[in-house]
Amino acid sequence: MNMEYPEKGSKAYLFSIVLVAVLGGLLFGYDTAVISGAEKGLQAFFLGAKDFVYTDVIHGITSSSALLGCIIGSALSGICATKLGRKKSLILAGIFFFLSALGSYYPEFLFFEKGKPTMSLLYMFNFYRVLGGIGVGLASAICPMYIAEVAPSDIRGTLVSWNQFAIIFGQLVVYFVNFLILGDHTNPIIEKTAENIYIVVSGSDAWTIMTGWRYMFGSEAFVAGAFTLLVCLVPESPRYLALVGKDETALSVLARINGIKKAREILNEIKSTVDVKSERLFSFGVMVIFVGIMLSVFQQAVGINAVLYYAPRIFESMNMGNPMVQTIIMGIVNISFTLVAIFTVEKLGRKPLLIWGSIGMAVGAFGVAISNLVDGVAPIIPVVSIMVYSASFMFSWGPICWVLISEIFPNTIRGAAVAIAVAFQWIFNFIVSSTFVPMYNMELGGMGDRFGHMFAYALYGVICVIAAIFVYKLVPETKGKTLEDMTALWRNRNKK
Repeated sequence: MNMEYPEKGSKAYLFSIVLVAVLGGLLFGYDTAVISGAEKGLQAFFLGAKDFVYTDVIHGITSSSALLGCIIGSALSGICATKLGRKKSLILAGIFFFLSALGSYYPEFLFFEKGKPTMSLLYMFNFYRVLGGIGVGLASAICPMYIAEVAPSDIRGTLVSWNQFAIIFGQLVVYFVNFLILGDHTNPIIEKTAENIYIVVSGSDAWTIMTGWRYMFGSEAFVAGAFTLLVCLVPESPRYLALVGKDETALSVLARINGIKKAREILNEIKSTVDVKSERLFSFGVMVIFVGIMLSVFQQAVGINAVLYYAPRIFESMNMGNPMVQTIIMGIVNISFTLVAIFTVEKLGRKPLLIWGSIGMAVGAFGVAISNLVDGVAPIIPVVSIMVYSASFMFSWGPICWVLISEIFPNTIRGAAVAIAVAFQWIFNFIVSSTFVPMYNMELGGMGDRFGHMFAYALYGVICVIAAIFVYKLVPETKGKTLEDMTALWRNRNKK
């Protein structure tokens, strides 16, 4: 077949398809953060159930049920990416997002009486949240993989970093959307009457209890619908196309991005690393899988999500003004320093950003720990320390971990390897999130719960130091390298 290929690549075309993939990152952030505004109204709704007691343990499981879906989705992403391709997998993620949004908005659909809380309805609600989590798990693995596989090597790190920016931005968007939905209405007042027993105080806003939380979950359907339709318009990843023998189609996509001359060079490089459609996971040795997994583990083990999820609680314990104001300031800091990574990742490289970020996080974490250990420390010290910690994560482990996971694995094992790495990320997200509060509230002698505050941050600080050493010793620099170069790098390392 004789096709006309463009001589010059189109940056506009590249950015348009990356923007669609980045929308998956925004949905990732949106879905994981929407619960923050909805959980109180949701709790009050199910406290009205007659056939069971809605305890804080059940509420905790309900609030975090999406995480179970995230683990499932990320674990399945390798099979989906390899069998269905990157594009169809993203469409599937979009469908899960959409169904989850509508189902969480109206869990009574077809089977239950609207507005009547029951145990069966709770199961159905959690089913829809898990469904959304599967969408998040798929998107978290495949969006950065897709971006890495379409992007030229000289700007790949920048473009993949935009995915992290979109995640943080999605979280901020949903905070704003939840705020607008709540409007003049107020969250219900919930009081504890006995161990694990809660009641909704009479006079609480009935609209918030019956309707408000539904709109918050339902608002995601608009973004999810747009994402699903737009993904249908983007091309399949050229690396995947070459992997399944569709060389002409792969060349066409590469030519539109890079121009025909460069496209032929890239395709030849891809084909030289794709002798077979897939290889065994450990074909390139254990080390490449170990490095990928540990990058994911460290991204969560440094404790960032404990800080992000419980920021208001942390700032309240520091006695530093309105905790919500501090949380908003931290959100602005997070956005700003993610942009630092986007604009420096191709100049400074992946390893320096990770190492300096780890050191900055360690300084911030130890600052909070010492503030709880020493009497008379001004509240501004731990607040600034936590800002330093958060900012350091946002220009390093936040975006750069996704960049490395998307590009570090050889072509023939990328789908399966990324799936395993991202699954570990969600597992450790759950471990860190679920252990933080008990650890933070530990008491010892005259220190009381200050011991727990000190211990939690000292532990995260130590992990940050270990993370810096790990990156320095074992993680290869991928700046300026093609994805095909990674195949040669790990083959050579495996031979040694």
